[in-house]
Amino acid sequence: MEVYTTENEQVDVIRRFFSENGKALAVGVVLGIGALLGWRYWQSHQSTALAGASVAYQKATEALAANKPEGVKATEQFVQANDNNYGAFAALQLAQHYVDQKDYAAAEKQLAQASTLTKDENLLPLIALRQARLQLQQNKLDDALKTLDGVKGASWSAMVQDIRGDVLVRKGDLKGARDAYSKGIDAKASQAQEALLRMKLNNLAS
Repeated sequence: MEVYTTENEQVDVIRRFFSENGKALAVGVVLGIGALLGWRYWQSHQSTALAGASVAYQKATEALAANKPEGVKATEQFVQANDNNYGAFAALQLAQHYVDQKDYAAAEKQLAQASTLTKDENLLPLIALRQARLQLQQNKLDDALKTLDGVKGASWSAMVQDIRGDVLVRKGDLKGARDAYSKGIDAKASQAQEALLRMKLNNLAS
């Protein structure tokens, strides 16, 4: 590496460097500043959008819960406009509303839509479990088993096996149901769920 012995030589080298590379440096600085400002704007925009979505979600779902005529329409519009977790939560609320109305086809449609609106690893299994229960309700037994096969993660295992056992009972596969309930118990279920699984297992033996 060259060693510059005088200040004048150092100044000349710096001047030549900027003369030769000034345009590229200027572009780089502009791009760097632009990227930083763009990132900050995007973050600010995202925060503002999510805050707005939170308020709109609360209003729509409160109207839905109060059984107001405009509640269903407002919540459906919210789901269509929000490709995020809030949209998924609203679709779940709508699905429950339709289940209460015994409109299972509409409920299943909302759950399918909810699964496309989020990538949250905790929310997706919950949506899938509700889909499987709804498919069981409609006697779509093979569809329910397929849905359960897509739920991954040890923390969900007890709930998966609980529903799987119910589906297999409906199919007349009592041995498979026993195995499912037993696996659910072994999966370190919560105390309440373990008691429920044991009750179902005992009912099969009687």
